[in-house]
Amino acid sequence: MIVRSFKDIEGTDRHVKAKSGTWESKRIVLAKERVGFSLHETILYAGTETSMWYANHIEAVVCTKGEAELTDHEAGTTYTITPGTMYLLDGHERHTLRVKEDFHCICVFNPPVTGREDHDENGVYPLLTEPEEV
Repeated sequence: MIVRSFKDIEGTDRHVKAKSGTWESKRIVLAKERVGFSLHETILYAGTETSMWYANHIEAVVCTKGEAELTDHEAGTTYTITPGTMYLLDGHERHTLRVKEDFHCICVFNPPVTGREDHDENGVYPLLTEPEEV
């Protein structure tokens, strides 16, 4: 059993800040826990825009606070995301979040991230893995 809080991981290597300066993420469950998913609390900052494409991952996102406009570039559809709204990127959709008010969300990734990922020039997280335990 693992018990930890987001507060416990503030300022550790699990507290990742994007090179772009548009978001930070507290990664409370990572690939090294070997449970088949990772779990994060992410904050995207008001007034920012982040384009992403999870070519290697499926992501589910639940907004807990704030507001953002989500554009699905595959379908050409735009949604307003507010607390209690979930979106699932189950088709590796290219998308952009335009943040109106600091956007707090809980995210689940499959396959799990290692905690070292950041978006590349295409908005993609590389597919990193943890070494097998012997």
